[in-house]
This record gives sequence, structure tokens and C-alpha cells, in this order.
Amino acid sequence: MPRSLKIAVADDEPRMREFFRKALERAGHQVVAAVANGDELVEQCRLLHPELVITDIAMPGMDGLQAIERIGSERPIPVILVSAHHTSDFIERAKQSHVLAYLVKPITDTDLAPAIAIAMDRFDQFQTLRKEATDLKQALEDRKLIERAKGILMKRSRLEEQEAFRRLQKMATTKSMRLVEVAQAILTAEAVLQDPD
Repeated sequence: MPRSLKIAVADDEPRMREFFRKALERAGHQVVAAVANGDELVEQCRLLHPELVITDIAMPGMDGLQAIERIGSERPIPVILVSAHHTSDFIERAKQSHVLAYLVKPITDTDLAPAIAIAMDRFDQFQTLRKEATDLKQALEDRKLIERAKGILMKRSRLEEQEAFRRLQKMATTKSMRLVEVAQAILTAEAVLQDPD
């Protein structure tokens, strides 16, 4: 069973806030804040330190993307973005804001569980890299190498993404190496195997 999370939700529609509260509690999570705009979301995140944010984009005052940019500048947090619209402008802004999942309304209970699982898994992977890297730029570069190494493991060993990442972590622990060093070794080995000379 997935772990229980403290979640903050933001949506200017009262019925959506109520839907999130009920659906998330049914799934075993705790809704620590259910607010109507971005300003309240920023304030509640500072006070309550949720483990996940689910926010609508279009809200009065500060919109959801502006709010998560402000929250993210203070501390990293996984975000699921929700919208009735999926314009290319919103999607581009979402990419720049490190959004980990995107849901288009109308949303059902069954939409939430996989979105939460994906967002938390991606966030955990990023946090693992972030701890090892000296700065964000290095973390992003390392992540590219690890993603490529993970892809090689998935292809060669027919593994799911999560299992490939776990295998990388296990190799790093066993060999007392950093995750990116294991990834680099896999990429080097793959290059040797593919080189006809």
C-alpha cells in the first residue's frame, strides 16, 4: 500500500476542493490545507510543510504556477498541476516549474493514484541525485546520465523504470560508488559493446 502523505490542495472551485479532500482521504492521505488561491497556498505550505501539492493553474490573484515557483524557491516539493485547459503555454510554463504530473479536468479518484505515484517516484529520484550533486546544474547533468543508464538497463534486462533505478541504486551501494559513477560505467560499457572496432 502506498504511504500516507500530507497534501495541500488549491482550487478556486469549492466543489473541487471538496472532491480532493474526500478522494485523497479515501486513498489514505491527509489533506492539511485546501485553499482557493495561490497566495493562500504559499502561506499554508510555509506553515504546514506538506509532502505534496496539488494545484489548479487558473485561480484569482497569484495563479498555481506562480505559487509553486515561490514554494519551490524555498524548498523542493513535488507538484501535480490540475487544469481544465491544456494549452501549450500552460504546459510550457509547467515544464519550467518542475511539475511532476499534469491532470486535465474532469478528474476522478482513479486519476489521482497513478499521478501521485509517478510524482512521488520522480521526486524521490530527483532528491537522490540532488543529495549527491554539488549544485542543481550538476544534478540535472547527472540525471541525464542516470536516465540514459536506466534506459540501457530497461532495454537489456527488460526491466520497468522503477526496477532499473533500484538496480542502479543497489549497484552504487554494493560498490560504494555514487549513482552517477555507476551510470557512467554502464554508459561506457554500452559504448564498448556497441563499438565494432
